[in-house]
Amino acid sequence: MNLKKKLSILTAFAVFQAFAVIPANAQTAESSDTTSVNTAKVKSVEVLKKEQPINESEVKTGTATPATNQPGNTQPANNESTIETETETETTAPSGTEAKPVTPETDEEQGEGEDTTPTPVEVEQPTTNGGSATAKSGGDLTLYMNSSKMVQDGKTYTAGQPMAVKKGVSYVAIRALVDRVGYDVKYDNTTKETIIISGTDELRFKTNSKVYTVNGEARTMKGAAYQEKNTFMIPLTSITQALKITYTVNQPSKTVVLKLNSKPVASFTVQKEVFAGEPVIYTTKNSAANGLTIVDERWTGRQDSFDEPGVYNVTYAVQDSSGQWSDPFSLTIKVERPNLPPVAMFVTDKEEYKMGEKITYIDQSTDDENAIEKREWENNALAFFVPGPKTVSLTVTDKHGLTNTYTKVINITSETLYSMSDFNQLFTPVGEKFSFNGGEVPAMEKIPFTYQDESSLLIRSNSPETVNQEGIVYKESSIGQTRFMIHHVNNTGKRVKMYVVATNNNPYTAVFEQQNMGFAGPTPFATVAGKLSIDKWLQSMQTGADQKRVYIEPGQSKLILTELNNIPMKEAQVISLYSDAFSDYELDYNVIMIEENKDPMTELSSLPVLDRDGVHNRGTYPNATRIITYDQEVGTKPARLPLGDNASDPNLVGTDPMAYTDASNAGNFGVLYKITLNNVAPRTLISFNPRGGKYYGSALVNGQLVQLSSKSLSAPNEQGVLYRTGSYGESVTIIFSAAPGSNLPVNLLFTPLPAEK
Repeated sequence: MNLKKKLSILTAFAVFQAFAVIPANAQTAESSDTTSVNTAKVKSVEVLKKEQPINESEVKTGTATPATNQPGNTQPANNESTIETETETETTAPSGTEAKPVTPETDEEQGEGEDTTPTPVEVEQPTTNGGSATAKSGGDLTLYMNSSKMVQDGKTYTAGQPMAVKKGVSYVAIRALVDRVGYDVKYDNTTKETIIISGTDELRFKTNSKVYTVNGEARTMKGAAYQEKNTFMIPLTSITQALKITYTVNQPSKTVVLKLNSKPVASFTVQKEVFAGEPVIYTTKNSAANGLTIVDERWTGRQDSFDEPGVYNVTYAVQDSSGQWSDPFSLTIKVERPNLPPVAMFVTDKEEYKMGEKITYIDQSTDDENAIEKREWENNALAFFVPGPKTVSLTVTDKHGLTNTYTKVINITSETLYSMSDFNQLFTPVGEKFSFNGGEVPAMEKIPFTYQDESSLLIRSNSPETVNQEGIVYKESSIGQTRFMIHHVNNTGKRVKMYVVATNNNPYTAVFEQQNMGFAGPTPFATVAGKLSIDKWLQSMQTGADQKRVYIEPGQSKLILTELNNIPMKEAQVISLYSDAFSDYELDYNVIMIEENKDPMTELSSLPVLDRDGVHNRGTYPNATRIITYDQEVGTKPARLPLGDNASDPNLVGTDPMAYTDASNAGNFGVLYKITLNNVAPRTLISFNPRGGKYYGSALVNGQLVQLSSKSLSAPNEQGVLYRTGSYGESVTIIFSAAPGSNLPVNLLFTPLPAEK
């Protein structure tokens, strides 16, 4: 047999497998029932991107044997019950349903004889009459119970394995019918799925699974698919139901006759939104059975564009080269009234301003569907400090991509209201930044604060920051209040996942309580991951939405902080996690990185403990919540409160239990600062000024989440606005922790506001 025929044969084998439970004690041929199914249309699907072609070397060798010389074909597979001894009885099913036995099929999965070979391989063997198999023959197909025999168009073919009964479920070889019924079969190496394609329908099966998908929708079979001697076997009814195939069971002759639909199949789609007067894009999909071609098509109600809005019904059918027409495929098209572009418009509170005078912009843009999705301003400064006409524009875009721009000219006089410095201090919005002379900051008076450390053990897993191989990146034991800071980059050359495994070596059940959680990534950008993890951690403190409780039995290991392992990390991607937790007994923690498909519980005992990189910090640090309370007045003169400088704010001291050394937490990353300023003077600006480099992050100020800047803050000449007090003194509370990927130290600045004019 040449390669082309072998490939055709392999293609045929993949479809049969899907016809599930065949009743055993069926009626006679004269009174046999036919199970009919509604011919509902199914949405078209895309062709599989990653397919495994069938190589010639995969085809099993063997010679054709006439049907009359097949005494072994009546032997049941795997020594299961034969069709004669089954207790099933065929019943008459109404149209649109499957003929089901009186004795229900069990839900047990296939057991003995399973084969976990990744790629199933079967072969179809034509027999007798000196004729070779004709690919994609027409006509009904007869299957023989407990036999490998198949008959179509007077020719007999042999499946890779007999139709078998397994725990009340009838199985067939999936590749055995593909050429016979005109379907295609493929194998996806990525998902380990065998795929059947019939026109616009796609079915996907996995070894040892009861779940299969039809056009992406999950369904459950009566038994799990399995492999028998490199032959992939599935329940018979999984295909008959999915592809609407009717069949007749004849118990006396031990046959099942599949009524194959030889009609071509047609479908089409149009764009998501259709507007009156605009072109309609029709995307057709059609196929013909048995190797035939599509030669003609017929439309009803189709228009290249619809003049008026409304609801229209359009029907499509195709004809194959044998003259058969498909069933018509109908689609209801809702035609909307023509889309109008949005209208950009804004006004200002005045037409003329002094230099340094605040400008108020009022956006009055409209859209007929109220669907403006983007606004882009140009030159809309809060104030100008150079006289002359200033052109400001606003461009708005609706959800359909249509845009409109409005431009306005305002005039700036030569008179000055505020200097740039005074204006920025007074009017820069909270969460935004402005530039200033950062060289003046070191001369500001330091607030002479004192602090108390609150009991909370910090486990900082941050070295090696760039992980080059699978292994344990950190291990530690803890009881009571614990904070995890995990920040790593994947450099293994593989897709990996990170896990935290908690082990209870106590004689009592331990309770692990996850309290606040902030997780970000995977992303290629360390600063983005660090900022987002801090944002989410602070938000979690506000809402309490991420609290979880895990019970760990004596001697048991469980995964905790599972947000960490939800998504695999690609090469060069970063993850960042902050979480507070509590356990009532001491637990042993292992933070590991392994290949994405590996089982962390199985791999843990054989993983190496990775060395620190000598650059980044890791360690276990007690007392990782720092309480700063200051009762003296601040804000009457420029002052600063340094954080992370290892002077006014000393580094936490701890240990590296994996390297058996002392450790110093440079920058105090992972430390939670609770700063209470009980006497902030009226009209005081509180701002954030980085001193060590670029900084991305956020803080809670009086319970409100404040971004330190919509973009990064640069040291030393930028400051982000955190808060302004009003006409009266206030108590201000700031919750802060340094964002991974950013730079320390930083300063909180307290500046008296200039008088308003």
